[in-house]
Amino acid sequence: MNLNIDRINELYHKSKTEGLTEEEKKEQEHLRKEYIRCIRENMRGTLEKVSFVNPDGSVTKAGKKK
Repeated sequence: MNLNIDRINELYHKSKTEGLTEEEKKEQEHLRKEYIRCIRENMRGTLEKVSFVNPDGSVTKAGKKK
């Protein structure tokens, strides 16, 4: 994951200074989408572990909104 972030940053800085080739633009888009996918997966995994304690003392597991 860290290598992808480094490459995303490298491409960003290059785009601001000298511009990107079409191949680099496609790579940048692919890396950004992959990064966002990973962030979403991690967030889902974290939220699946969340539980709420109700006023009556019962515990409700966080789930998909119905």
